[in-house]
Amino acid sequence: MQEIPLNQEPARAEPADAGADANPGVATEAIRETMPSLEELLRKAELQAQEHHDAWLRAKAETENVRRRAQLDVANAHKFGVESFASALLPVKDSLEAALAAQNDTVESIRNGVELTLKQLLAAFEKFTLTEINPVGEKFDPHRHQAMSMVESDQAPNTVVQVLQKGYMLHDRVVRPALVCVA
Repeated sequence: MQEIPLNQEPARAEPADAGADANPGVATEAIRETMPSLEELLRKAELQAQEHHDAWLRAKAETENVRRRAQLDVANAHKFGVESFASALLPVKDSLEAALAAQNDTVESIRNGVELTLKQLLAAFEKFTLTEINPVGEKFDPHRHQAMSMVESDQAPNTVVQVLQKGYMLHDRVVRPALVCVA
């Protein structure tokens, strides 16, 4: 066994990169070997970023197209929403014009023509669920009726006694409230 003097430090192992300091040409060669892979990684990342950007632009354009189509559909729905209702009313207009064009009609034939025209109109209303509000005898409902006056009556208070003008509802929405007299 060898003795180490006390004032002397033990020998230390050299670090792994000590050889690099000793031979700088080897270190730069190692760096050069890794550089192409870093450049390739950067190129791949840039390509992927470009692909994501292109996909984002396409998605943005598609979203804008969908928004424009939806706006156009809504505008057309507003513009042409009553088209089928108007088509249902055209026979009524035709009947009224035919009645006005008729010569030497009797009162009875005019009455029959008006009744047929009213039936056509009511059929159009029924087709589009436009219903009458005729609330005689019903309890007053401020959402469906408009009170024009209050009268003395044998009926219970707040009951519709007389209808001055019928109201109309389209599905569940009041188009025109019934004008009524209330007890």
